[in-house]
Amino acid sequence: MTDHNNKIPFDEDNYTHNINRNNERMLDRRGFMKTLAGAAGVFAISTLPWGAVAAKELIGLSNKEYPHQKIADVRDVAVGDSVKFHFPSEHDSAILIRLSENKYVAYQNACTHLRCPVYWVKEEKEMICPCHHGKFDAVTGAPTAGPPRRPLPGIEVKVDNGSIYAVRVKRYEA
Repeated sequence: MTDHNNKIPFDEDNYTHNINRNNERMLDRRGFMKTLAGAAGVFAISTLPWGAVAAKELIGLSNKEYPHQKIADVRDVAVGDSVKFHFPSEHDSAILIRLSENKYVAYQNACTHLRCPVYWVKEEKEMICPCHHGKFDAVTGAPTAGPPRRPLPGIEVKVDNGSIYAVRVKRYEA
C-alpha cells in the first residue's frame, strides 16, 4: 500500500505496525487488576456459606457433650496410675490420671507443640512429651517446660457407680 508518491503510509520506525488489532481483546494493567479483584471477590463470597457452617460448629463445641464413654473401673486404677483411652472418637488418643483418692484428670495426650504423644511419669508427677522435652502440669494441663505454649485440651470425667466415664472435651480458651 503506497500513496501517490510511492511512500509507505506509516512511520518506518513504528515496529508495531504489523499487529492486527481487529477483534483483539485488550487487557491492560487496569483491566487485569479489575479482573483479579473481581475473581477475589467471587472467591470470598463463595466461601461465606462454608465459613458460616464452620463458625456454627465451633460455637457449639464448647457445650458439646458426647455419649459417655467408660474409661475404667475405679478399683482398677490405683492412685498415681494412668490409663490410656480414646475420646471423643477412636482416632483421638487420651490419658486419664488418678491424682488422689477422689481426684481424676484426663487430657487429650497429643502435645500442643507438634502433636507428639504425651506420657504420664508417675515418679515425677508430670506429663512429658519426649519429642522436644515438653512438660505439662498434671493438675491443670498447662505447659511447665519446653516449647509447648498452650495447655493440653482437658476431658471432663465423671465417676458413676464405681466406673469412670469421659463426658466432654474442654475447649482451650485464649
